[in-house]
Amino acid sequence: MFARLAVDLHDAPGVEETVDAVVQFALHALSCSYAGLVLYSRGARAEVVAVTDPVVAEVYDLQLSNNNGPLVTARQERTSVLIADTTGDDRWPNWAAEVAGLGIRSVLDVPLLTGDAARQVAGVLGLYSPKPDAFTADDEAVAHILARHASVAVASARNEETLAQAVDARKLVGQAMGILMERFDLDADRAFAILKRYSQDSNTKLRDVAQQLIETRKLPQ
Repeated sequence: MFARLAVDLHDAPGVEETVDAVVQFALHALSCSYAGLVLYSRGARAEVVAVTDPVVAEVYDLQLSNNNGPLVTARQERTSVLIADTTGDDRWPNWAAEVAGLGIRSVLDVPLLTGDAARQVAGVLGLYSPKPDAFTADDEAVAHILARHASVAVASARNEETLAQAVDARKLVGQAMGILMERFDLDADRAFAILKRYSQDSNTKLRDVAQQLIETRKLPQ
């Protein structure tokens, strides 16, 4: 199953498809009824990127709105957090009571650790079951392997998207430079300097200035 997952993650065209493959795999490989994934971007902003059921979004919202719960702890302490039964866990009593009210009894949150020296947390994989004591030691071990696969795949997908955006931006800037060079008989350095100045003066990304010039044949006011 992990071999098939590796192929699916490799073939996924973007981050959205990658995270969806991860949570769907969790449903088939682990003792969970629901799964979800939260990713963290620069600045520690949390983003819910995949849920297999709307109830998972509610579980996340209860934690992220208050910055309190097993998801938050898993990220801060860089370790998995297991709740065997939400009706008897006293670490987050208010949150646990609300989650139990949603029909969720077992929770397992596993951090996605990056491979760099700092071992940053790229996200947290959340697994949920309506049954108490649903997750065994084997489930936790498999979840850690899945989280490692996910962290590598998400990093790769993000890098590819960033590279694709950079290539696209370079093409747009090149086209815009060509328009200025032809219209005003400029060399490449001067055309780029004009685009850069308009970008700085209008506090607009260089890519967006180029896009506007290409679409309207005019520079921003």
